[in-house]
Amino acid sequence: MQSFLSNGHSIAYLDEGEGPPILLIHGFASSARVNWVNPGWVDTLVKAGRRVIAFDNRGHGHSDKPHEVAAYRVAAMAEDARNLLLHLGIARADVMGYSMGARITAFLALAHPEMVKSIILGGLGYGIVTGIGPWGPVVDALETDDPDSITDPIGQMFRRFADQTRSDRIALAACMKATRQPISADDLATLRLPVLVAVGERDELAGSAAQLAEILPNAEVLDIPKRDHMLAVGDKVYKAGVLSFLERRGLS
Repeated sequence: MQSFLSNGHSIAYLDEGEGPPILLIHGFASSARVNWVNPGWVDTLVKAGRRVIAFDNRGHGHSDKPHEVAAYRVAAMAEDARNLLLHLGIARADVMGYSMGARITAFLALAHPEMVKSIILGGLGYGIVTGIGPWGPVVDALETDDPDSITDPIGQMFRRFADQTRSDRIALAACMKATRQPISADDLATLRLPVLVAVGERDELAGSAAQLAEILPNAEVLDIPKRDHMLAVGDKVYKAGVLSFLERRGLS
């Protein structure tokens, strides 16, 4: 992966393919590789004629991993996304985020609408407004030195994922403390660009996709059958729905 500096932090990214650009923003405790390369997203989008840019959020993957909670304000992480587009000379792009990445995507679109053609919010429905959680048990699970002491099922899930990806757990805990910032329904209602809300039918973390789409002026819903929060991201229905959305919206 390549890297660049964004507000003093080294951010790792990949840039593959040719055509209209699409920026991919991964979820919590994941990385560009885990979220987008390994499940086949980069290959799928490149074959569809897209230029695909994906990066490791600060605190994740090959990017810098500060331990200060203040470093992970969602607005700051959205600026990393903007700065990457500027670094690559891309004036405007479609943007797809998953889970935490979807929240970052929404912040980016609200702060810099001139740079975003459309957004795809994966793994996050009305929880973007209400907040999802509680996340205290997840922070505790990440910070403990004894994984056998974790009893909360969501905490266990994220601790296993963090261990599998060999993540910096202290950085992830700091990130979790800072990035659960909700966005008001009134603010989201100002997003008039095309939006696809894609959530697994068995996702108990995301909140309602239909309820979120109701407050967005130009949104549609993609239900991903029989998938929970962890399994929806690589699903073939999700991929087909995104490609269809881009084509029908004239964005391909």
